[in-house]
Amino acid sequence: MPDGDLPDLSTPYWAERFAKAEVTRGRPKAAVTKVSTTLRLDPDILAAYRATGPGWQGRINADLRRALGL
Repeated sequence: MPDGDLPDLSTPYWAERFAKAEVTRGRPKAAVTKVSTTLRLDPDILAAYRATGPGWQGRINADLRRALGL
């Protein structure tokens, strides 16, 4: 789009629209949040989970839930 076709964002119309716009940053907050903790695991257990690729921490969480019947 050529520069001549762009609206002038310094006009009162756009200044008012920008002033009313809600500012959001980052991802939306989850309904259920996680708690950061430190957990000591055997190296082979950790290596096996990491080898499954991205999402390995979530898989550990799911396996713990299943083991505890939650």
